[in-house]
Amino acid sequence: MSKVNLEVAKQIIAGAEEEASNIGVQMVISVLDEGGNLIATHRMDDAWLASIDIAQNKAWTSVALKMPTSNLEEATVPNAELYGLNTTNQGRIVVFGGGLPLEVDGKVVGAVGVSGSSVENDVKVAEAGAKAFNGTS
Repeated sequence: MSKVNLEVAKQIIAGAEEEASNIGVQMVISVLDEGGNLIATHRMDDAWLASIDIAQNKAWTSVALKMPTSNLEEATVPNAELYGLNTTNQGRIVVFGGGLPLEVDGKVVGAVGVSGSSVENDVKVAEAGAKAFNGTS
């Protein structure tokens, strides 16, 4: 599979939701295609409403910059070379973990973004979603 479609997004979401349940957190999981277009967003019961926008923006950041959002953490602190990056692109850039690009043969074909807990948990759940994708690609 070289394209992220709804069927694939559902598998990504299922893998991510299983991990979120395992660690006992309610998450929002978003999947975007290679153009940054929303394929699906899934909000677990009682997940934070604010996490809807954050999860989508994490996925968008990963597609737009072709990297995990966690790669931006150190480069965007005050006095670092990319300080203020999160104020660009109408504020859509997220500079902490929870967004991962989805790749096939080294090419970014989409992304998963997760929000609803600590950054560490968001990353774990996003990684579970990416792992589910890699099982389908």
